[in-house]
Amino acid sequence: MEEAFSKFAIGEEPTVHGSGRTDTGVHALGQVAHVDIARDMTADSVMGAFNYHLRAHPITVLAVEAVDNDFHARFSAVKRHYVYRILNRRTPLTFQEGLVWGVKPALNVAAMHEAAQLLVGKHDFTTFRHVHCQAESPIKTMDYLSVDQVGDEIHVTAGARSFLHHQIRSITGTLMLVGAGKWTKADVAGALAAKDRARLKLNAPPDGLYFKKVDLE
Repeated sequence: MEEAFSKFAIGEEPTVHGSGRTDTGVHALGQVAHVDIARDMTADSVMGAFNYHLRAHPITVLAVEAVDNDFHARFSAVKRHYVYRILNRRTPLTFQEGLVWGVKPALNVAAMHEAAQLLVGKHDFTTFRHVHCQAESPIKTMDYLSVDQVGDEIHVTAGARSFLHHQIRSITGTLMLVGAGKWTKADVAGALAAKDRARLKLNAPPDGLYFKKVDLE
């Protein structure tokens, strides 16, 4: 996006600020970003210019609007929402390759959802945090965490003001173990209480994770 910006805002040094970041292989459905532009352009012109120069990439700008100078895509965000898609079927992936996590054994969605409620609220999520996470504290407040059956997919949806590096992927991997009957609620509670990354047994791949949307002030 910064490269695209530099092609239509000649002479400016672009910095695109996103409302949240994702790992390599993770997707974004409703990312919000801001960039400071000195050139006098309408919002519609900015959107058109961005999309023209982004056409070689799997990125599209859906909407553009002018904001106050004190707006910041990251710091004005009050809640971020993620969804993780598990395709739960015996047959191999086809065009979903890279877009979902394919899990063949039948999973118990009710058990996964019940275990997920142990992680709602304010907790020390060290166990579910990447060893190289740059957050100042492992303590986060999970506003909601649900597991639902959607056709042949299982969706793990989560919302919080902010998340730790790999937090959703680590939680999803853990809940999958519960759904497969390899872990119990007590195992999840014990892993959370341990505050020890070594207690994590499975980190879900990035393929099925989507930055869904962000709530702004």
